[in-house]
Amino acid sequence: MNGRDFIITGLQSWDIPIGSNAIDIAREISVNNRVLYVNTPLDQMTLMRNQIKPEMMHRLDVLKKKLDPLRKISDSLWVLDLPFSIWSVNGLPDGFLFDFFNRLNNQKIFNYVRKVAAELNFKDYIHFIDNDIYRSFYSKECLKPALSVYYRRDNLQPYEYWNKHVGRLEPLIIEKSDVVVCNSPQYADFSRPFNPKSYDIGQGVDLSAYNPDLEYELPKEFKSIPEPRIGYIGDINSLRLDPDLLHDLAKSKPDYSFVIIGGEDKVFKEHALHSLKNVYFPGSIAKNTVPQYMSALQVCLNPQKLNEITNGNYPRKVDEYLAMGKSVIATKTATMDLFRDHAYLCLGVAEYQEAVEKAIQDTDPSNRAERIRFARSHSWKNNVEAIYSHIQELNQ
Repeated sequence: MNGRDFIITGLQSWDIPIGSNAIDIAREISVNNRVLYVNTPLDQMTLMRNQIKPEMMHRLDVLKKKLDPLRKISDSLWVLDLPFSIWSVNGLPDGFLFDFFNRLNNQKIFNYVRKVAAELNFKDYIHFIDNDIYRSFYSKECLKPALSVYYRRDNLQPYEYWNKHVGRLEPLIIEKSDVVVCNSPQYADFSRPFNPKSYDIGQGVDLSAYNPDLEYELPKEFKSIPEPRIGYIGDINSLRLDPDLLHDLAKSKPDYSFVIIGGEDKVFKEHALHSLKNVYFPGSIAKNTVPQYMSALQVCLNPQKLNEITNGNYPRKVDEYLAMGKSVIATKTATMDLFRDHAYLCLGVAEYQEAVEKAIQDTDPSNRAERIRFARSHSWKNNVEAIYSHIQELNQ
């Protein structure tokens, strides 16, 4: 697809410090098309409580009129920060009151987006909605795009913040979208009863920074951590990860080092994992250092809980692990079945214990090469081509 105009709205700010599907998709689409990426506006409750995170600072400066709302990233890609705040609606009771104020938010957002799109001479544009159920709910009515594409890449319904309204609204936004694309078969299965034009497009991953042939310097924190090192890198969140599983696994393997890298939630911070001498928590690391830390691990983990959040979730980190040639052990979720020929999939501590021994012994160069090849087949180019194919089907 070439020469089209796309407007992208989603949950993640352009300035977010971690990986983002929506940002990677925007960059790939902009190779051959023009893209306007709209950052989520700050809401009034966030401003009143002064809950400003680093990735919000640019939006705050736009709000204070210190910066222009429109940033040009490349000749075909712009980021728009909205110069106003919106109502904080999530705490309202579900139904008429929520819908009334949410519609006002949508109208305010998309009236401004339409104005900027006109200034950029965007025409006949396609609106790509990245899981943005609330702030894009009335976008089809307000923005009037040529096509509306809803992207379901996460199950928000179990989360406390979302569960008041999303169970009612997500099926409705799926139903009124022209096409629905999902990053796992399970999410496509969820969407199809509400919209038969719902498709699994798989997942893209930017692996340009993950070079398994480089000689990386050993991170200073690892110099006192003995091999073999078995590790996890990412958000350490007890909604997704199983701290009890990690504890029991590490306790049963006292001669192995378990390195858990990332920011911890309250459950992990207070967990007995911290009492084990062979478990290490280096803390958060910069995104550009992830390959360096990953290279120092002999085995990589994705010890997820099995629940509504994880079962259909596509774990980008597993592709990153594999792209570095690492042996991978992960909880056997529905989506992880895609990796069954390239990772050790487990349920329960006993299977994890067995897999650890196999993974440490898995030093066959051909297995390593196949892991790298498989990971690199999940490119953003392939992923976006799948999106294009389903958009083009609508016009046939």
